[in-house]
Amino acid sequence: MSYTALYRKFRPDIFDDVKGQDHIVTTLRNQIKANRIGHAYLFTGTRGTGKTTIAKLFAKSVNCENPVNGSPCGQCRSCQTIASGASVNVIEIDAASNNGVDNIREIIDEVSYSPVEGKYKVYIIDEVHMLSIGAFNALLKTLEEPPSYVIFILATTEVHKIPITILSRCQRYDFKRITIETISDRLRDLMAQEQVQVEEHALKYIAKTADGSMRDALSLLDQCIAFHFGEELTYDKVLDVLGAVDTEVFVRLLEQIQARNISGCIALLEEVVMQGRELTQFVIDITWYLRNLLLVKTSDHDIEEVIDVSSENLARLKTEAEAMEAEEIMRQIRIFSELSTQIKYATQKRILIEITLIKLCRPAMETTNDAVVARVRDLEKKIEKGVVQAAPAAIQLTQEPEPMRPVMPKAISEDIRQIVDGWRGIVAEAGQPLKTHLKNARLSLGNDNQLIIVVEDGVAYDYLNKEGNHKYVEDMISNFIEKQVSVQVQSLPPGRRFDESYVDLAKVINMDIEIEDE
Repeated sequence: MSYTALYRKFRPDIFDDVKGQDHIVTTLRNQIKANRIGHAYLFTGTRGTGKTTIAKLFAKSVNCENPVNGSPCGQCRSCQTIASGASVNVIEIDAASNNGVDNIREIIDEVSYSPVEGKYKVYIIDEVHMLSIGAFNALLKTLEEPPSYVIFILATTEVHKIPITILSRCQRYDFKRITIETISDRLRDLMAQEQVQVEEHALKYIAKTADGSMRDALSLLDQCIAFHFGEELTYDKVLDVLGAVDTEVFVRLLEQIQARNISGCIALLEEVVMQGRELTQFVIDITWYLRNLLLVKTSDHDIEEVIDVSSENLARLKTEAEAMEAEEIMRQIRIFSELSTQIKYATQKRILIEITLIKLCRPAMETTNDAVVARVRDLEKKIEKGVVQAAPAAIQLTQEPEPMRPVMPKAISEDIRQIVDGWRGIVAEAGQPLKTHLKNARLSLGNDNQLIIVVEDGVAYDYLNKEGNHKYVEDMISNFIEKQVSVQVQSLPPGRRFDESYVDLAKVINMDIEIEDE
């Protein structure tokens, strides 16, 4: 007989065997006992938390001939048929590969036929968020008012992708991540049944690595048992199989970071790589280790149950926490957390980790608040040791120079005075849109008493700088004073006032050159 994976072999047959979802199990059992069964359910939560398992248990329970406290008896014909997968009353559909309108229409056609045996036809649609919009629309009416003998159970890991019209027609049950303690207890019971010797520390590590998923924990445990078949499964063996790193490496790495020893950090990373450790798991584990350090550092009470480590490791954590500041630990957690997001999809994982270690050893490379605190702390340590140095260029205070004021001209030519005095008449002769642009312009002087027309940057500047328009303005002014005139058009720098950059001829000559609309 072929081998059956642990997560399939020990799939719960009754509700009492379901772990970590008591709030859902209790509600469903009460519905079955009171015969208050709904027509549509939505199970949502992360992978491996029991959505499909509870859906199948519920399907068996509602069709069971002799339910026991809301759970299937497992002995009647209906229970045995469903367990063997031969029942026509329980239909499992994978929406990832059956997501079209035609697939849903087949379901709708089948719904009209009552069950051949048993009380209910139960449709379990897994990964329901993968259905197309058309498929959802086709399902709407049947989902809202199905025949009395039909139950829909929709399961998904991404509930935000499901239309609100579907959500409003279902009873929603949110599956929680399963705690490390609950997973490790379940693994311990199963290993006793399998007669496999496993260290408690190894079970705890597998439970933590599973990240709230019972199925992932059983798969990891299955992998470790297969690799060391016939042997006692120890913590070190689990680390070896999963490509993880012992906490001793984290202690040494943090010491190198505290000493700002980049070469030491890189050498330690080389050691981890050469051991064949999984770098993504390495980043996750050191982040978790830093989390434990921070809890030990900031907690006023015993937190053995929270951080879940042995008394020996807890004593070591307390010693390390005393040598580090809470702000520094939080900075390292932030940086490693950012790295864990980036490294999942990176092709050069080692290079990313090396860059992160350099950043941790050189706080001057960052400008965040916690990095500044780390730089100040480093300076304080150097001062205590008698090492005094200039502040890094990155944190030296600089003062912006005062903007240079325009130099007032010693004398203004009669030609310029004549232009300023007659500016109103000059602009009045212009047609639109030139008249509007000149009306909003200001007059100033450049080198060699050259007339400057200053406008705001944008449409006016572009218009007046066109060769034909520029020449036309010069001709207008030349005709007015009957002399050849060269005019410059300049734009006002953004955020600067006119009098900060230019001589205001209106004030110098004491003339009002505002132009009225006509």
